[in-house]
Amino acid sequence: MSETVNTFEAQQHGRPTGPLVRGYEVIIGFETHAQLSTASKIFSRASTAFGAEPNTQACAVDLALPGTLPVMNKGAVERAIKLGLALGSHVAPRSVFARKNYFYPDLPKGYQISQFEIPVVQGGSVSFFLGEEKKTVRLVRAHLEEDAGKSLHEDFIGQSGIDLNRAGTPLLEIVTEPDMRSTAEAVAYAKELHKIVTWIGICDGNMQEGSFRCDANVSVRKPGEKLGTRREIKNLNSFKFMQQAIDYEIRWQIEEIEDGRKVEQATVLFNPDTGETRAMRAKEDSADYRYFPDPDLPPLVIAADWIERVRGEMPELPRAMAERYVRDHGLSEYDAAQLTQSLALAQYFDDAVKAGATPKLASNWITGEMARRLNAQEIGIEAAPVSALQLGQLVKRIADGTLPNNAARQVFEALWTGEGSDVDAIIEAKDLKPMADTGALDAILDEVIAKNQKNVNEYRAGKEKALNGLVGQVMKASGGKANPAQVTELLKTKLG
Repeated sequence: MSETVNTFEAQQHGRPTGPLVRGYEVIIGFETHAQLSTASKIFSRASTAFGAEPNTQACAVDLALPGTLPVMNKGAVERAIKLGLALGSHVAPRSVFARKNYFYPDLPKGYQISQFEIPVVQGGSVSFFLGEEKKTVRLVRAHLEEDAGKSLHEDFIGQSGIDLNRAGTPLLEIVTEPDMRSTAEAVAYAKELHKIVTWIGICDGNMQEGSFRCDANVSVRKPGEKLGTRREIKNLNSFKFMQQAIDYEIRWQIEEIEDGRKVEQATVLFNPDTGETRAMRAKEDSADYRYFPDPDLPPLVIAADWIERVRGEMPELPRAMAERYVRDHGLSEYDAAQLTQSLALAQYFDDAVKAGATPKLASNWITGEMARRLNAQEIGIEAAPVSALQLGQLVKRIADGTLPNNAARQVFEALWTGEGSDVDAIIEAKDLKPMADTGALDAILDEVIAKNQKNVNEYRAGKEKALNGLVGQVMKASGGKANPAQVTELLKTKLG
């Protein structure tokens, strides 16, 4: 939780107004904890591996035994630098660690080591598409900190257990301005941030294991009024629950205000079984944590040449890759954004183009038919039965006129089901090549014209759309083998 940022209490100027809910504007900001992909903890050598027996991965430093001292994990710092570079942020050459004091059973030291006045990553933004509309959410900061342990209640009758395996796990807390104006926008932002941290390899993004946890700060107000009182929904660990929780919280706050009650600042939890949020505790402010610089840790100094070395090792970022697709392949910004939803998807597209596919056609097939089937089977592009090479060959045959679109779907189906593996072999086996016999095609045209006088008359009367119906009838009669462009031209000639 970031009590260091007061922009949630400040009036926002120049931010767009979103869709109103029952006459109220929704204001949403996010605090996201991304667990860094280091093998050891942020201030000790204990393992960060998930799933070990309770308290088997907590060393003397994590347990805060007397005489122990924290030592900074260089890999955690390097991952913070990567995030800053990926988000267009300022990487602070000098940042400071602080002690955030609070008492809870899963916090052995009685304080959490975090960053307060000077975080390592400052500013930046995350851009994404909501439908075909481009949105940008500004970031306040991202700071390094250690995770706490975990209280276990399920298997202890009348008692609670404490598992300190997570204590000291390295986190980056990424804090936004309150720039989001709808649940859909908030979820789209979270998905984009999730994509970025996994793309650059600083976090595995496993939400079920707690590697990527979001806290949503939600408030409502009448348009033009000052910001309302916010409530923080803690530890949202799935995009589905995130949407449900924010939607419920918006409705709850509006109903409280409409019934004449005051919304109190609080931290709340979402119960997926009931679909409701419930207050956990009153929301603390920074003064409650009595921050002060940690005397055991010197300032974190990051030299410029270190930043440049990390920059040189970074993969091509999704936004840079999307810009390249627009520039080099002539794709729309929206299509380019769809193809860069994951590194694996972008690589699939690149490989299909290398195999000879026309970029625009390859994009249409990947974001259309391929995406539909992947979603239906709930699998990723990595598990697609049709390889990038196969799709490249298929698209190549469409582009060179060997395969009409209708026939191409039959080939794709055969590739997907494993009926065949070679595009040209499937075309031959299914006799899907376009009609080469112009006499046979001419006979089909004459028959279609004779049987569809209504369409013929409408076309001759100036209704261009009537021609589409005739083309469709010819394609059907030819078993999809006719070339639609050729059919269109021949019909126009015959009909005058």
